Amino acid sequence: MKTVTRSTCCYCGTGCGVLIESVDGRIAGVRGDPDHPANRGQLCSKGMALADTARSTTGRALAPELRVRRGEPRTAVEWPVALDAVAGRFASIVEQHGPDAVAFYVSGQMLTEDYYVFNKLAKGLIGTNNIDSNSRLCMSSAVTAYKMAFGADGPPTCYDDLECARTVLFAGSNAAWAHPVLFRRLEAAKAADPSIRWIVIDPRRTDTAAMADLHLAIEPGTDVALFNGMLHHLIWEGLVDRAFIDQHTEGFQALKAAVRTFTPAIAAELCGIAEADLIQAAEWFGASDAALSLYCMGLNQSSHGTDKNLALINLHLATRQIGKPGAGPFSLTGQPNAMGGREVGGMATMLAAHRDIGNAAEREEVARLWGIEAEALSARPGLSAVDMFDALRAGTIKAVWIVCTNPAHSLPDSTRVREALEKAEFVVVQEAFTQTDTVPYADVLLPAASWGEKSGTVTNSERRISRVHAAVDAPGAAKPDWWIAVQVAQRLERRLGRIPHASRFAFDAPEPIFDEHRRLTEGRDLDIGGLSYALLDARGPQQWPFPAGSAYGQARRYTDGRFATEDGRARFHAPDYQPPADAVNARFPFRLTSGRLRDQWHGMSRTGRSGRLFAHASEPALDMHPGDAARRGLREGDLVRVISRRGELVLPVHASEDVRSGTLFVPMHWNAQFMSSSGINEVSDPAADPRSSQPELKHAAVRVEAVALPWRVVAVRRGDALALQAAVQPLLGACRYAALAIEDDLLIVRAADAAAPAHWLERLYAALGLLPDDDTLEYRDTRRGLDKRARWRDNVIEGFVLAGDTTQADTLLAAVRAREPWRGSRLGAFSAHLAGKIASAPRERIVCSCMQVGATQIQAALARGASVPGLQASLGCGTVCGSCVPELRRMCEAATLAG
Repeated sequence: MKTVTRSTCCYCGTGCGVLIESVDGRIAGVRGDPDHPANRGQLCSKGMALADTARSTTGRALAPELRVRRGEPRTAVEWPVALDAVAGRFASIVEQHGPDAVAFYVSGQMLTEDYYVFNKLAKGLIGTNNIDSNSRLCMSSAVTAYKMAFGADGPPTCYDDLECARTVLFAGSNAAWAHPVLFRRLEAAKAADPSIRWIVIDPRRTDTAAMADLHLAIEPGTDVALFNGMLHHLIWEGLVDRAFIDQHTEGFQALKAAVRTFTPAIAAELCGIAEADLIQAAEWFGASDAALSLYCMGLNQSSHGTDKNLALINLHLATRQIGKPGAGPFSLTGQPNAMGGREVGGMATMLAAHRDIGNAAEREEVARLWGIEAEALSARPGLSAVDMFDALRAGTIKAVWIVCTNPAHSLPDSTRVREALEKAEFVVVQEAFTQTDTVPYADVLLPAASWGEKSGTVTNSERRISRVHAAVDAPGAAKPDWWIAVQVAQRLERRLGRIPHASRFAFDAPEPIFDEHRRLTEGRDLDIGGLSYALLDARGPQQWPFPAGSAYGQARRYTDGRFATEDGRARFHAPDYQPPADAVNARFPFRLTSGRLRDQWHGMSRTGRSGRLFAHASEPALDMHPGDAARRGLREGDLVRVISRRGELVLPVHASEDVRSGTLFVPMHWNAQFMSSSGINEVSDPAADPRSSQPELKHAAVRVEAVALPWRVVAVRRGDALALQAAVQPLLGACRYAALAIEDDLLIVRAADAAAPAHWLERLYAALGLLPDDDTLEYRDTRRGLDKRARWRDNVIEGFVLAGDTTQADTLLAAVRAREPWRGSRLGAFSAHLAGKIASAPRERIVCSCMQVGATQIQAALARGASVPGLQASLGCGTVCGSCVPELRRMCEAATLAG
């Protein structure tokens, strides 16, 4: 029987509504919810593929697992055994070493109810503020700047501003890839009114930058200099709103003095751009009827991220580009519920409902509502993400409980993080997927429900709260995150003797948790006293604040010019430009930055389960300017060592005009589940912003060296690709370079080293099921270092390994893809003349994931004079989710210039 369930997407902070189709208890399809105000029925390529990621239970955590001794494997146990082990060990450490000897590292992908229980467990029961979130890595600088400038957290804008803006400034945001559904709305608005201007600030020429009216390709990390230079021009040309400044702000005179030295010429030189472009950006912004800034990790992930946010907010306050339709500083949230986590206080530096840990009166409020003594709440801020794992490494923190996140991949300087997890006395990992870089360190693995299996709420980037409904039951013994936390909390209450009357964790469903959270917000800036599950189900998603008695939530904040500070005035701040913490010099001459791929998400634990999401970018690569590559004698595909002060990794070179000379780019997603290292965070800088504690993930000083790895392997196998990945993944780290990709029901492995690692091929053959039998053909030439193997089923080739000589790999891969009966002798599979016998061409890069349209088809149509509408009409690309439309425009523009 087919059922349809309303829920939300589990990826970015856009908060798209989805309709989940399930048949006989299994998710069968997903489509956008046309009634959800965030996306109006649209989804991006990742959202469109959600059902693909949920169809298999391979790689899912299905039962609790417990390790008795370090070095031994975990074994499956029943829930009571696992819960008793976690509660007992945490209680023992707290009793022996105090509450700050334990820590919780949680996730912006949890539901608000999950977040709430963990926050209450850490702060209200154990008495530690050592609970932080991976949202620290994406949004904490924006939070800090909002509070410093406006007196409260939360974007003052809404999605309707996307259509109202006359000038849109993208700062460190490749929205075309990171927030594609919102980008579709911006594209539509600009198509309807071409006079709307886009300014993009980004060191790379991204798909977003390629569509800009003005692209400011600044040197990485120079944002403060740029914004100060723009403000200098606005002030001295009389383009600021003095009446608004005088009536509604404080600190302008100090700011004016601070930016006096940032003339457009000086600022432009620091940024590496033309002075005229800086002036043009300032004038478009200041003179606009409505200027909207959209910013993301390029501003936030910095050791000076708060200053970057404040410098941009200064522009809005000085020109009164706030509190009106189409105007305001809009921080686009990176994760689906980072906002909800902030609401419940699920970070080390805040209390519930935007309260301050250091404020005794606010601690008293929380304590009263939680039914505990005020002294039970610690007045000392907890350790934020980077410091938490440093303390774990040093032994100050003894135990950590990691929930729905993957710090072994996502935190900077991953070598130190792995050392911390190895040295920890006790590691709990609560996860839906077993194939992450962090799971191997777990002493206890707690299987969690995942997308489509949970109920609760989430809050998106525009402060809109949506209901999440479970479409199917979780597989195996997996449980909702809130349930797991409640079970441990109840055990800890008994063990620590903290149940005076009844459990403070007597939650048996998500709704009572939401109701308790709602009561904590009443009278606060984020008051949701008027919301309930019933109202959200009946009337759909709602924005906060939504006090009791309200008919609707508030779309825009500060429309009356009154801010959330004590005197109602916004605060200017005067940040001085500081270069990135990791200094470039002769030894480390390149600036390495990172960002997202269009079709992948974070550590790929979910998107890596869908073959079609590898079609646009199937292998990790280092983007380098062609001139920089040529000067070092590097060609496309050459393997290089990328070396920083902290570590290194090996990657193939991709020559790209999208990065300027001296700048490099590597996508953030690749990790040890898909390559031979944990990815870019092997070399990233853990230096953090002193106010927000957000680390410098967007900039590292590196050098690049060619590396000779003559021994090459290409392996392909048809079958259960997820099971094959699990079998092959333990082998990747033995090679200097290795990467794997999933393509439909194929696993594709590429590896390289100076020589074959001992017994590596034998283990690879076993993992791929290519052991000798009547259907497997072998060829070995030890003297020449060749080792080849191919397998057929019913005379159709279904897998092969080529080691030592991989020149035939593309041709054999084409034969595997073709699924056609083999013609002639099977010995021909290893023949130098094989290429002439296989009709199928190597698969091209797929531009449109939804319609599986490749670059060659598109280039051929463009050569015949096709436009973007023509491509959509003839090939169907760009007609489903639209994520590929910016790239289609770029390809069309390039074809026009070439013609």
